[in-house]
Amino acid sequence: MHLAVFGATGGTGKEITAQALDAGHTVTAVVRDPARLPIEHDRLSTVEMDSFTADALVPVLADADAVLSGLGASARAGSPATAWARAVVAAMEKTGERRIVAVSAAPLGGPVPGDPLLHRLVVHPLIGRIFADVYRDLRTMERTLRDSGAPWTAVRPPRLTDRPKTGTYRSVVGANPPGGATISRADLAHAVLEVLERPETERGPLGVAY
Repeated sequence: MHLAVFGATGGTGKEITAQALDAGHTVTAVVRDPARLPIEHDRLSTVEMDSFTADALVPVLADADAVLSGLGASARAGSPATAWARAVVAAMEKTGERRIVAVSAAPLGGPVPGDPLLHRLVVHPLIGRIFADVYRDLRTMERTLRDSGAPWTAVRPPRLTDRPKTGTYRSVVGANPPGGATISRADLAHAVLEVLERPETERGPLGVAY
């Protein structure tokens, strides 16, 4: 597949890009600074882009089979996840629908049965307040993708680590794995790419965790 990867210079985005190339995909990495992407490959090309607009994304999406995002989020920093989603949806009005997979966050799914009482009553609300601007951006991103009608998936991880890829983690369609506290960026990237082969994950969230 030809994949357009956004946020490719971030911790998760680099993993998505590297693993996609290892799997035989062709990758167009959309980045602010190509020099920050320390990957060289004959199936990798870069597009430098400071801001997202539908017109700028049309040629990127026209050549892609799927669109993947590892972008960070923050409502206080201009809502990059939302801006990206709105531009992608608008560009698809001209290029046709593409499979969309975006990294989101587990707290959007709230606590689930099986979570410790302390987590449900204290930890989850506290995290929600500390990172409120991040979750506002991601929540609006998800709403934008949902309203578009495109085949989208929001992969929702808990706290991220830099441990290596194992390929062994839990995933739940439409909810968070009970008691899931962490996942590595490498395994999150693995999950993002696996979603492309899982049609049952389309048009909703996928919770992932160890």
